[in-house]
Amino acid sequence: MQIRAGLNPSTYHGTHQKPPFFEGWYFKMVSADEKHKIAIIPGIILGKDAHAFVQVIDGSDGRTEYFTFPLDQFQADYPYFRLVVGANQFDSSHLVVNIKQPEGQLVGEVSFGSLNPWPVTLLSPGVMGWFAWVPKMECYHGVLSFDHSLQGKLTLNGKEMDFSGGRGYIEKDWGKSFPAAWVWFQSNHFKNASACITGSVAIIPWLGSSFKGFIVGLWLDGELHRFTTYRNSKIESLQISDDHVVWVLRNRTHRLRLNARRAQGGLLRGPTPLDMGTRVMETLSASIDVRLETLKGAVLFEGTGQNAGLEVVGDIQRLITKKA
Repeated sequence: MQIRAGLNPSTYHGTHQKPPFFEGWYFKMVSADEKHKIAIIPGIILGKDAHAFVQVIDGSDGRTEYFTFPLDQFQADYPYFRLVVGANQFDSSHLVVNIKQPEGQLVGEVSFGSLNPWPVTLLSPGVMGWFAWVPKMECYHGVLSFDHSLQGKLTLNGKEMDFSGGRGYIEKDWGKSFPAAWVWFQSNHFKNASACITGSVAIIPWLGSSFKGFIVGLWLDGELHRFTTYRNSKIESLQISDDHVVWVLRNRTHRLRLNARRAQGGLLRGPTPLDMGTRVMETLSASIDVRLETLKGAVLFEGTGQNAGLEVVGDIQRLITKKA
C-alpha cells in the first residue's frame, strides 16, 4: 500500500495515519480575462480539533473563507484522485461545490481539461524525488497539474465568476505540520503559453537537525527543467524583502534567475501538530520574472508570470542564512 500511495501523489494518504496528520488539495483557477482568480482547498486534519474543511481565497480582493465539516463527511476513494467533503466533490476531471453556511456560500461546477502533473517514476515519484520514500517527513508535497484548461462557473457570496477558457493549477500537501519557514510560488500565465513554473524552499527537519530543501520546476515547450535538492542543484543566492523574493539557482547544466514581486493577499489557515492554527499570508496577484540560461550565460527563456501565487511565511531569517 505504501508503494501504491507513493506512486500516486494525488490520492489520500491518511487512511492508516495517526494524529497529528493533515492533507489538503489546492485548486487554483484564473478566468480567461484574468479578472477572477480563486483557490479552493479541500482537506482534513486529524488531532485535537479533528475535522474536514474547504478553504477559499478570492485572489481579486484577498478575502478568505474557512468552511468546516464533521470528519464523517470526508470520503476519499483510495487509490484514486477522488474526494468528497460534505456535498462537495473534487477529482481529476472537475470540482463541484455546494456550500451554504452562515459564514458564506460557494456554489458551482468547473471542469478541467487534461492534467499535466510532475512526472512520477519509481525512483522519483513526483516533485519530492526520492524524499517521497522517506518515512515520517514533516510535510510531503505533490504537483498534480502544472496547467490545464477550465470550463464552468462559481458563485462566491453572490459574486459570479466564469472560468470558461481560463487556466488551472493543482497541487497538494500532507504530513504532520507545515514547515517552520517557507517560500512558495506558482504561475502558468506567461506570454509563452507553454511556460509554467512552481517552486518552494523550506526548512526541513532531518535527523535531529534541519536543512534548506528546495524544489523548482519550470515547464517549457514540453520539457521540465528541474532545480531540486535531491538532484544536487545549488542555491547561489536568496534575498527576501518586503517587496521581492530574488532567487538564483543552478543545476548541472542551467542557471535559473527568479524575481517575485509580492502583492496584497489574504490570510489562510495552515496545519500545526495541534490544529489549523498557522496563519498563512497568500496572494494570487504576484508576478515572477523568470530567466533560464546556460551556465555560460546564453539565455534560453525570459518571461514574466502573472497571476502568481506567492507565500512567504515563518522564520525567514533561517531561509536566507547559510545554515538552516
